[in-house]
Amino acid sequence: MTHTSSLFSIATGSSDPIYRQLIEQVRRLIAAGALKPGDVLPSVRDVAVALAVNPMTVSKAYNMLETEGLLSRARGVGMLVAEGNKPQGRENLLIPTLERAAVEARQLELDSQTVIALFTKILGETK
Repeated sequence: MTHTSSLFSIATGSSDPIYRQLIEQVRRLIAAGALKPGDVLPSVRDVAVALAVNPMTVSKAYNMLETEGLLSRARGVGMLVAEGNKPQGRENLLIPTLERAAVEARQLELDSQTVIALFTKILGETK
């Protein structure tokens, strides 16, 4: 089941905690240029209501992103995408997903060529 707000979505059945899902989505939005320095993020309360989650969960995600330097707090405005941050390259955001896929491929005892061919096929189908 997936809940959505205008900016974020969560997968309630995911093994990743909700705050982690929010952190990864903000990282991806910044890396893709969908969120730019100075952009204001929705308030903790708005995100919590839209996603039907505890506000402390959203606050935790925002605080961790602030600690990383991706977000900054502006009095009276809320959380902003930090100026001058150096977001991860888009390819770096894919590494955790590919690492999980590699573990699964090893567990299934698939060789590298088979896995790469399958991934190439899937990439071609998603265009």
